[in-house]
Amino acid sequence: MQIKDLGEFGVIDLLSRLVIDQRAGPGNGTPFAFNLAVDSGDDTAAWSLPLSGANSSGQLDSPQLIELFTTDTMVEGVHFTRKTTPWQDLGWKSVVSNISDVASMGGVPMYALVTLGLPPNTHVSDLQSLYQGMIEASNEYGLSIVGGDMVRSPVVFITVALTGAMHGQPMVRTDARPGDLVAVSGFLGGSGGGLKLMLEMPDESGATADYLRDCHRRPLPAVGIGQALVEAEITAAMDVSDGLADDLAKLCKASGVSGKIFADQLPIHPLLKKRFPKDCVNLALGGGEDYVLLFCGQPSKINHVVSELPGGAAVVGELIAAAEGESGQVTVFDDKGKELSAYNRGWDHFGSVKK
Repeated sequence: MQIKDLGEFGVIDLLSRLVIDQRAGPGNGTPFAFNLAVDSGDDTAAWSLPLSGANSSGQLDSPQLIELFTTDTMVEGVHFTRKTTPWQDLGWKSVVSNISDVASMGGVPMYALVTLGLPPNTHVSDLQSLYQGMIEASNEYGLSIVGGDMVRSPVVFITVALTGAMHGQPMVRTDARPGDLVAVSGFLGGSGGGLKLMLEMPDESGATADYLRDCHRRPLPAVGIGQALVEAEITAAMDVSDGLADDLAKLCKASGVSGKIFADQLPIHPLLKKRFPKDCVNLALGGGEDYVLLFCGQPSKINHVVSELPGGAAVVGELIAAAEGESGQVTVFDDKGKELSAYNRGWDHFGSVKK
């Protein structure tokens, strides 16, 4: 069997089970290890830090501090091309894709380590532009780049490892339940629409083209919204990086449930509908890299939370009990209640290459 037969998420599941089942313990036996709060397989790992300063009743004066840790890699020819993503935008995107993972848990970013793989003929000016984009993202979201590594590589790759922090309990993929509503925090499909536009009509100009390009090149992680969801006691969430349909399937699999998506409820920006009227639903379902938050909860709570969020937030589906052995199944329905059998499932690194 080859890894392409398992697919990306099958490989992740295999490796997660290996490292969890065979290690010595959650802290690997270190006497001063922190308490692991979220293990391998979620948007970030998380552990609780000891806090001092109990009040007269013996209780802590502040909520428990949780530290978050995530990493992500962007590889030339897989995640980006120089034709579609300028160096400065590449720097921005490589940082905010990690910030989005921290946001999906309800945290804020803190420190980053950057590993670069570069061909020897890389121009110094391009490297400076890459870091300018990283610094812009870091300054915008309050984090600091504190080190990293650099290696020779036949193609450009950027790996960012990011820490974050939060008070309270992180939102996770494993806490969804049958009967929950499924919601997203913003518009879907814009990044995929931007990539499609740049590949097919690279010279197109105008407000619509500018919007779609920005969606792809300069995504905005939902840090504030993640914190608001934690305050609203939402406990199940993740970010939309590989496409709504696939990401909901991952959340459903982790929680042992199945899901429904209602295509007519997808929040699709008017400019995306205008430019790609026939493809906008597929782009919303599987375009990926939108970096909005996907979250679940009881209907009354979700409806209230969505009503308080900015434009683009919407209820898009519901969760149901899974048949035996079928957790993680996601079905998409059109406005007449008919199942859509063919739609864009999203990105799989080890699946068939998509054109």
